[in-house]
Amino acid sequence: MTELAAVKAALKTQSVETPSWAYGNSGTRFKVFAQQGVPRTPQEKLDDAAKVHEFTGVAPTVALHIPWDRIDDYAALAGYAEDRGVRIGTINSNTFQDDAYRLGSVCHPDAAVRRKAVDHLLECVDIMDATGSRDLKLWFADGTNYPGQDDVRARQDRLAEALAEVYGRLGEGQRMLLEYKLFEPAFYTTDVPDWGTAYAHCLKLGEKAQVVVDTGHHAPGTNIEFIVATLLREGKLGGFDFNSRFYADDDLMVGAADPFQLFRIMYEVVRGGGFTPEVAFMLDQCHNIEAKIPAIIRSVMNVQEATAKALLVDRDALGEAQRAGDVLGANAVLMDAYNTDVRPLLREVRGEMGLDPEPLVAYARSGWEERIVAERVGGEQAGWGA
Repeated sequence: MTELAAVKAALKTQSVETPSWAYGNSGTRFKVFAQQGVPRTPQEKLDDAAKVHEFTGVAPTVALHIPWDRIDDYAALAGYAEDRGVRIGTINSNTFQDDAYRLGSVCHPDAAVRRKAVDHLLECVDIMDATGSRDLKLWFADGTNYPGQDDVRARQDRLAEALAEVYGRLGEGQRMLLEYKLFEPAFYTTDVPDWGTAYAHCLKLGEKAQVVVDTGHHAPGTNIEFIVATLLREGKLGGFDFNSRFYADDDLMVGAADPFQLFRIMYEVVRGGGFTPEVAFMLDQCHNIEAKIPAIIRSVMNVQEATAKALLVDRDALGEAQRAGDVLGANAVLMDAYNTDVRPLLREVRGEMGLDPEPLVAYARSGWEERIVAERVGGEQAGWGA
């Protein structure tokens, strides 16, 4: 197989999971902007996700968020998804929107509140069982706003206890993905603020516990690709939440703010053996002022482009330059791959997959946007309610 053929073959195996909540109404921290044609039910979210997969060919799974996607029969929902050519993917928990969690959830000083939070996490594992999902993703808004507000070390003990109980409930082939976030909504301390804290807890839990890297959850200037490389080296990178940030956790389209960073991340994924199903590529985005389905398609394409460039890096030439201490030569090898226009290559790949080479053009031509605007009238639009 030629080098180019190998790159094409790898790109055809790529899978990017889309989030159910990205299809609903979302907004800034101040306002949610409603759009016409937004899904009103989990089934309608799956309908839209199926369209993204139809036109990209690489978005076969959809992440759910509980309780935003709560439904009576999750097995039936999984069947509905399969009938439309997609599958239920990661189950995301929510322990940050209930009034009881004002002082935290699994780290709350009140045992009754902690019990409520853990029971919700266990419910999410039940949903995994019903939908055939592999991954449970945990993000906690827990933390404190003021010095002395709570015992920082005790909160870590509570966190460890909760994680251990949920970990013990996981079934065969199921995993726990622990996410971290530098700040917000807690500003003095966050209980899982960085990859080191997440890694430390996952290391103690065992093989089924992995770290998930959200590309918007870091301090400015953070070298995210170093984190990726280190977690891969330790066998603890479970997946990504892809988005873009300019200032904080902006949840913009992946690759919008710093496409070079996305390329650098994907190079470390490829170099470190992470371009496998064991590392989940998930989008975690809110499309506030732009049309939702085209924005998700564009995001999937951005991931594809960064991946294609990463696969095109001449690793033999790069290694030779690195071993020779050729600083400029090594950088040039990396930049040559980054500066390659991979859009013609991806058009070829899509054509070979039986897809339209231009997903956004094909979607616009499909009439789906006009159809959902006309049909989705009445009811309550899905949204995260800020």
